[in-house]
Amino acid sequence: MDSRFLLHRILVDGLVLSLAGSVIILASLAANPRYWLQDYPRSIQDAVPRKTPAEKRAARLWGIPFMLTLMAGMVVSGLLLKRGMPDARFLTVYADTLGVALFFNTWDLVVLDWLIFCTITPKFLVIPGTDGMAGYKDYKHHIIAFITGAISSVVIAAIVAGLMYAFG
Repeated sequence: MDSRFLLHRILVDGLVLSLAGSVIILASLAANPRYWLQDYPRSIQDAVPRKTPAEKRAARLWGIPFMLTLMAGMVVSGLLLKRGMPDARFLTVYADTLGVALFFNTWDLVVLDWLIFCTITPKFLVIPGTDGMAGYKDYKHHIIAFITGAISSVVIAAIVAGLMYAFG
């Protein structure tokens, strides 16, 4: 029962987090794809001017709620797990927070990066002057970003779970 509850939390909370994060990402891309320039393949970054100071400020304004959403998704999932499993040990809380973070990372890779960015490539995410560049079909770039995100998730989830376990 405990492992099924844990898996349920990861799947449900991971999906909710992924949908919420996707809304922020897609809305900010529609506003200006250059806000995410640092995440585009290097060939595209090299083909356009650097971000303007106004774009950097706007990117931070979009980035703050995005990062808060990611953190909140992990915390809320951990809280719901602890509510359903009051005697959950650290490793169980850690498995939950990490599972939710990895669910989002996988969603980001498969749905946002490979399906939307690489396969569909809607016009709103194409940076002016880069239409048709090979970087938009660079699946390997997104695998590397996924691995980086997964490694970061291992550390961040441990911190979140540790704080929740210590103070919850």
